[in-house]
Amino acid sequence: MNESDVPVSNHKMIQSVSMRNLLGISTLLLATLPAFASDHVPPPVQPAQSYAAVEVHPKEQVAIAAEPYNTKEKESIFRVDYLKHGFMPVLLTITNLGDKPISLNDARILFETASGATVQAAEPEDVLRTMTRKQRQGRNIHLPGPIPDIHRKGNDNYQTIKDDFDTFEYKAIVVDPHSTQAGFLFYDVSGLTDPLRGAHLYVREMKNADGKELFSFEVPFDKYLQSKSGKMH
Repeated sequence: MNESDVPVSNHKMIQSVSMRNLLGISTLLLATLPAFASDHVPPPVQPAQSYAAVEVHPKEQVAIAAEPYNTKEKESIFRVDYLKHGFMPVLLTITNLGDKPISLNDARILFETASGATVQAAEPEDVLRTMTRKQRQGRNIHLPGPIPDIHRKGNDNYQTIKDDFDTFEYKAIVVDPHSTQAGFLFYDVSGLTDPLRGAHLYVREMKNADGKELFSFEVPFDKYLQSKSGKMH
């Protein structure tokens, strides 16, 4: 039978079925596609105990987790490829299991390498300096002195990095009772071949509502590497 021999009503039915099939395929494709960098949305806040790399202090009723974003797929939520420039994004999650707030006003949150060296969390300026230095080295350009006009209005690289920090950086100074706060810290690990192996996220000088300092937390990244998600990458 030729197409011209098909009744008009059947044509409409075929077109309707084809459209439904196309819509179904499109929906399936959208559901299976990964999140792209254009989304720039922080991950949902989950209790610290839901992560592989976590340390819980039952007596002080605090749990702290550290989730490295050490793959291209995971870090696609950011505007900048931090791994490419030697920075490790780490999702810090703090859950207060107690009845009183805890303060991070004086807290120090450091990346402690396997050798015991500590790395402070980077600021946007630190990331820009490293990116610019690598760009200069790639072009064999050697300029003395600091990077000029790092905050100038037209500096697109700086603004992009700052936008990431504004969106993703950990900001909460207080963690209220029975609540969770989360956000990212970015660490310069460019000099390390295997930065997570044997390393810890070291959190100290947190205080309870009475101003008493809590015991330090040392969250081992080996827990993440040994987990299912860590082994997948």
